[in-house]
Amino acid sequence: MIDLETLDMRTLQKEAARALTTMEATNDNIYKFNQVARHDSHLWYKAVINWYVETYGDLPSKVGPGSQVKLVTD
Repeated sequence: MIDLETLDMRTLQKEAARALTTMEATNDNIYKFNQVARHDSHLWYKAVINWYVETYGDLPSKVGPGSQVKLVTD
């Protein structure tokens, strides 16, 4: 189990960015995260990461297609 509460804001942003690059950018996909977060960026990042973990089994930086994403800040 991954405890997202232990990740700092920048790590949440980077993990969410990796996860988002793996999904089709549609209004429906983004909308599902907006329903969870309701204008709270921390909750939004966590919702994106949770979706990824449920889909691929671990953080985007560790497994699946997200692990192949090279961020400019890395």
